[in-house]
Amino acid sequence: MAGLDPPIERLGKYQVTEVLGKGAMGVVYKAFDPHIRRVVAIKTIRKELVEDDSTGQMIARFKNEAQAAGRLSHPGVVSVYEYGENDALSYIAMEYVQGNPLREYFNRNTRFEESDIVSIMVQLLDALEYSHEQGVIHRDIKPANIIIMTNGKLKIADFGIARIDESNLTQIGAVMGTPGYMAPEQYSGEIVDWRADLFSAGVVLYQLLTGRKPFSGPADSVAYQVCHIDPPVPSHVEAGRGWDRYDQVMTTALAKQPDARYQLAKAFRAAILAAYAAPVSPVVSEETVITEVAPTTIRLEPTQPSQSSEASAPVKTVPPPGWDSAVLKQVEAQLARFIGPVAKVMVKRVATGTNDIATLYARLADNLSSREEKKAFLTGGAELQVTLPSPSESQSATPRSGVDQRQLAAAPVTPETVAQATRLLAAYLGPIARIVIKKAAAQATDRRQFYQILADSVSNEGDRIRFLQDVRAVS
Repeated sequence: MAGLDPPIERLGKYQVTEVLGKGAMGVVYKAFDPHIRRVVAIKTIRKELVEDDSTGQMIARFKNEAQAAGRLSHPGVVSVYEYGENDALSYIAMEYVQGNPLREYFNRNTRFEESDIVSIMVQLLDALEYSHEQGVIHRDIKPANIIIMTNGKLKIADFGIARIDESNLTQIGAVMGTPGYMAPEQYSGEIVDWRADLFSAGVVLYQLLTGRKPFSGPADSVAYQVCHIDPPVPSHVEAGRGWDRYDQVMTTALAKQPDARYQLAKAFRAAILAAYAAPVSPVVSEETVITEVAPTTIRLEPTQPSQSSEASAPVKTVPPPGWDSAVLKQVEAQLARFIGPVAKVMVKRVATGTNDIATLYARLADNLSSREEKKAFLTGGAELQVTLPSPSESQSATPRSGVDQRQLAAAPVTPETVAQATRLLAAYLGPIARIVIKKAAAQATDRRQFYQILADSVSNEGDRIRFLQDVRAVS
């Protein structure tokens, strides 16, 4: 998949300087606007990946994102500056935000103080109130789309499936949103209005209070829970933290019927403030904010190298002898949830003196500060060890997918394989899974390569590992 995204130096008037992230359909770049002299982020989508999309859904959604966010001007919404196209791709130039998504905090098992929880929710609901007043419904509120900047302020990002009041995009796709955060009416295909965003915001509040999602499990199970099962109230999940004052707030926010929920973002905000009954900070506390940006940036050579460009370029690391780099990356992803980006250095150092995965996990766990962290890390490690080969095994069987490579190498990609993979991948990529799988099926010569192409399309390391575990479970 990486070959589909060759390095570029310019997009329209913008000088590209870095790759900020890669997804299944395109790349997000950091760039410089020479006219206004400001740094921007440029989100792209490659036309060749949607050329067989006869209804034009993906391009339509991409334009819709520009139109939806472009009509909003609020400190809590990532600003969009321009939509453009060239022969190879379509792109959106937008505000460059220095911060991390709320998902990164959850990946690190951050437990928020009540003051920070309330600050996050008040900022989120303020932005949603403004968005709804402008006739824009986001429809995909989730931790990955909530950015906490290094100054503690919050911004909503990614209006790709937003609905504009006068837009005809409402009918694109049967189900639009992210499983576990979508409102019941988004699953059932009923009319979706601003109250779906408030349900999603309620899911985020539940996760902030309890440290877990109210609806979890396989996609089918999540859909049933969202539509039919009420999750336990926060005070039953986190006893002793005083969350009983938020139980009714949570029950109303996650009501199955839209009419039973808060009818406006400001009503939801007022209920939270009444439960908190204390002054609210306009920013997330310095003690909580992650000051370093998540380590996903890939440096490109600038068109006019500065004196510092060589020093700032990342050094390619070589895995310790006997270890496959893909194996260590999966271990790093587990450890990074507890200690952040320093996990990469620690894994490499410890792996140098070990030759099996069980020992590697045991020695890494010794570096964690609390018993709870060690237990959680080793539990996650035990699950991964089922799919990861030891160093000696990695020499004869490709470990990247975590599936028995020798068995899959000769297995063909059958219609049943494609149907099964579509169901699994859709839980991580949503509607674009069908397009990615069609491309992968055309490229792959066996089932091993097929699964590897699909795994490479999942940009988040943790999601990629879970997808591969799903594959193993059904293979």
